[in-house]
Amino acid sequence: MAFEFIVFDLDDTLYPRGSGVMEAIGDQIQAWVRKELDLSRQEATELRRRYLRQYGTTMGGLMTEHGVDVGRYLSFVHDIPVEEYLEPNPALARMLGQIPLRKVIYTNATLEHGLRVLRALRVTDQFERVIGIQEVGLRNKVSREAYERMLALLEAHPAGCIMVEDSPRNLRAAKALGMTTVLVDAHEDGGLGGADDHCIDFAVDTVLEVRLVVDELIGPTGVAPMTEMPHTG
Repeated sequence: MAFEFIVFDLDDTLYPRGSGVMEAIGDQIQAWVRKELDLSRQEATELRRRYLRQYGTTMGGLMTEHGVDVGRYLSFVHDIPVEEYLEPNPALARMLGQIPLRKVIYTNATLEHGLRVLRALRVTDQFERVIGIQEVGLRNKVSREAYERMLALLEAHPAGCIMVEDSPRNLRAAKALGMTTVLVDAHEDGGLGGADDHCIDFAVDTVLEVRLVVDELIGPTGVAPMTEMPHTG
């Protein structure tokens, strides 16, 4: 099957780790948990760690164990000045423009946050759609159902999609469904050789190298994905 879509994760994928965006969101999550559940800083930190292990996200734990107002929670934790952390990235825009596939953002954050990030990077025009966690019924990417819902929204077959992510954990369900997977910022996750290797088809050090993977996958004659895992970074 020919590739039709390339689906990009947003945070820590389209821009490098350490930009401050995820740190700011983490601070907002910490503040929300402490205030709403009346916890100390240490108690909130320990609770968030447990929720991440058990549910995949802090929000998953809050929904399951506390019945939180999800809309209010999501608005609060993503209410950060994205423009103070990110700046226009012409190299990213050029790279995206060279990929001859339909481009989509799929994020565990909100659609609104996704649009703010794209505007800050000045790559909004490169993507035909942003899919956030509310659009997939509040399922996060550790869930197979989350990817199934995303693919249904695109009316896409998994074999026709490339998924680009910075988290091996978030690639497991994508790979299980038959998507071709690309891990970005691989050196931060220890590169290849870990327990998640089975879910990674390609690994690159920066998002700017994704075009090289696409070139290898589709080429001038539309070759099929390789079965081994080359490291292009």
